[in-house]
Amino acid sequence: MASGRGLSGMGIHRKRGGGSRLPIVLVIFFSVLAPLIFFVGRGLYTSASIASTVDLGPLSLDSLRKSNMSASWKFVGAETSVENNATSEQLRERRREKRAADLVQQDDEAIVKLENAAIERSKSVDSAVLGKYSIWRKENENDNSDSTVRLMRDQMIMARVYLSIAKMKNKPDLQQELQSRLKESQRALGDTAADADLHHSVPEKIKLMGQVLSKAREQLYDCKLVTGKLRAMLQTADEQVRSLKKQSTFLSQLAAKTIPNGIHCMSMRLTIEYYLLPPEKRKFPGSENLENPNLYHYALFSDNVLAASVVVNSTIMNAKDSSKHVFHLVTDKLNFGAMNMWFLLNPPGKAAIHVENVDEFKWLNSSYCPVLRQLESASMKEYYFKADHPTTLSSGASNLKYRNPKYLSMLNHLRFYLPQVYPKLNKILFLDDDIVVQKDLTRLWSVDLQGKVNGAVETCGESFHRFDKYLNFTNPHIARSFDPNACGWAYGMNMFDLKEWKKKDITGIYHKWQNMNEDRTLWKLGTLPPGLITFYNLTHPLEKSWHVLGLGYNPSVDRSEIENAAVVHYNGNMKPWLELAMTKYRSYWTKYIKSRNMDFGCGDLYVDFGCGVIRPTPIAFVHEPACFLSIVPRV
Repeated sequence: MASGRGLSGMGIHRKRGGGSRLPIVLVIFFSVLAPLIFFVGRGLYTSASIASTVDLGPLSLDSLRKSNMSASWKFVGAETSVENNATSEQLRERRREKRAADLVQQDDEAIVKLENAAIERSKSVDSAVLGKYSIWRKENENDNSDSTVRLMRDQMIMARVYLSIAKMKNKPDLQQELQSRLKESQRALGDTAADADLHHSVPEKIKLMGQVLSKAREQLYDCKLVTGKLRAMLQTADEQVRSLKKQSTFLSQLAAKTIPNGIHCMSMRLTIEYYLLPPEKRKFPGSENLENPNLYHYALFSDNVLAASVVVNSTIMNAKDSSKHVFHLVTDKLNFGAMNMWFLLNPPGKAAIHVENVDEFKWLNSSYCPVLRQLESASMKEYYFKADHPTTLSSGASNLKYRNPKYLSMLNHLRFYLPQVYPKLNKILFLDDDIVVQKDLTRLWSVDLQGKVNGAVETCGESFHRFDKYLNFTNPHIARSFDPNACGWAYGMNMFDLKEWKKKDITGIYHKWQNMNEDRTLWKLGTLPPGLITFYNLTHPLEKSWHVLGLGYNPSVDRSEIENAAVVHYNGNMKPWLELAMTKYRSYWTKYIKSRNMDFGCGDLYVDFGCGVIRPTPIAFVHEPACFLSIVPRV
């Protein structure tokens, strides 16, 4: 019974236990497995959602808002995205800053290396390279043979800069060293302009200067200070250049106004010899040809005997048949005897020649000629002899050109009266006294001027030597009568048709405009501006090879143009008979000086001009370029 109850009890117990196991399993399932399945499924769903988002593009807050997720998921996702973006931006910014810092460090290191290398090179100057001391700029090789001179000048400039800064920063030792080296360089360089003239000790001085400059740079270099000092030096140099230019202009104008004493003495000697001649020996042969219209006639107005002789001699030497040429010379009473005597002693071959005195032209008076009347006016005398007279070289440079005596001389204005001077001629070739003839000129008489009065070579370029350079176009009379861009032309070699001149009353046109310019508001003094006005639309352009200009001011006239020119013109201040003439062009003129090695000096002739007695030394004219330019001593 007992065992049976036990079994029975045991069976009953199993049955109860088996009956309660199911709820336990269910509890375990729902408490453990269900959440696990839920989270696994949720993870799969989230992965699919993220994959789909990646496929659609970058995850954005808008895409989360449009999804079916809960509000809490949306909030969390958006916040995470914003935080990730901010973090990535910070990382990128840090990387950029680091990269920039690295580049700056590399640049600083490279600059330091370059500067150190430059300093080392400046310390190791040798005679082959001659001091590549350049520590403030990149070195450039210079093949110029005078590079050493320029190198020394550059060193001296920088030495002055550092010397000034050393004074400012109270560096007495460095200041003294710079000053010492600067003086040495100045003494070594002096006025030298070419490397070949430098002393053999110069390379060592360049080396020492380079070393002290390197030392000064290490101690004193300040970009702003150096720039300021250099700018100040540049401004000072610019002011000095402007002042020297004004002085140079003044002195060149003054020199151009004068006649060398040698030529002056020659004229006095010739004048004395002329008036010692009996009247029958003062006449030239060939006077019957003076008014023959079938010959080639030249007009030459000059007070310079030697210059006039070169014009005549060069024309005759290049003429095919000198017997067909006639020269009409007009001078003033001071040089009338000398001009006659020269050509009596040096006759121009078979050509005819005639010399006249402008002061004997009785018809040329102030009642007929506006220029003479204006010269007698008080305003013109004030302009020339009293007003605004310069007290210094520089202040007088601007007006001196227009106070040149040639503008007061009727010899300069006589070109506007050719039909009155030569009433029986049909054509005449006008020549200035500062020209040289190099070819036969007879072909000019066959040039068809096409009804124009003046045949001349034009001088205008793209923007210069046009009417607006010579005339005042702010004046209404000028502005409405002329084209400012009209081409200018040159006096010096001009073919004039005297028949057309008379028909068109050229002299009357000249008088009209000269009267209007009494107050000098239409143009400055001179003959070219009124010439441009008078012959406006009445000038026929000649080929440029007939007349090449610029030998009196332009050092770069092409040599081939000079050689091929029929006439070369020394227009400008550097006349070939002056000491300031350009040597490269003087030989074209001096080879036509006709001389018999006669003594045309003043000798023992004493002349009292009210400022002391002048006793010039004798001179003899030979074919040496400067033999007639002797300076006459005062005793």
